[in-house]
Amino acid sequence: MKKRAYDRLYNRVVKRIIDICITGIALVFLWPFFILISVAIVLEDGLPVFYKADRGGYKGKNFQICKFRSMVKDADKIGGGTTALHDPRITKIGNFLRKTKLDELPQIVQVFLGKMSLIGPRPELLRYTEQYEGREKDILQVRPGITDFSSIEFINLDEIVGGENADEMYEKYVLKRKNELRIKYAYNVSFLTDVYILFKTLMAVFDKATGFLFRNEHQ
Repeated sequence: MKKRAYDRLYNRVVKRIIDICITGIALVFLWPFFILISVAIVLEDGLPVFYKADRGGYKGKNFQICKFRSMVKDADKIGGGTTALHDPRITKIGNFLRKTKLDELPQIVQVFLGKMSLIGPRPELLRYTEQYEGREKDILQVRPGITDFSSIEFINLDEIVGGENADEMYEKYVLKRKNELRIKYAYNVSFLTDVYILFKTLMAVFDKATGFLFRNEHQ
């Protein structure tokens, strides 16, 4: 029986070695940004610096995703799990971090520790992963990642879900498509796939960040 992509050596071993090497080097150079961002968050809205939340993980083992906090304290208790367009829970520094994707930096540490991978299905809320059926369960056969096909397609997710009933809009118009893209990755995981996603992500993030910083888009 032919092995599925996620059962091959690349996904089981090689990806992990690449993740450790790249993130290990990256953390040597990025630690000043961790300090600067942490100070900015504390000055605006106090502690905590990080936002942590349960997500579905590799082989079905749940883990806590970590990001720089971009919303007010206890934002989960104020609103839903999906961020709406111009969500009032987002802080000023948080808006900057989200538009430039710097809020994701702490996940580099999680990649180094093996909780995540640089490239892989974006980790989903437990209430959704617990409902996975059939092929959707294969999503959990690869480590969740910082970016994947769905990250590129839905880089402006807040604009898609709009300003009201964000959770409902997400479940109705986004979740199924995201899962299709996650399955696509699990069935096509390879070095070339990862390189393709990495460069497409860098291009998309650069365009989004420059649009926010220099063209005053979606502020």
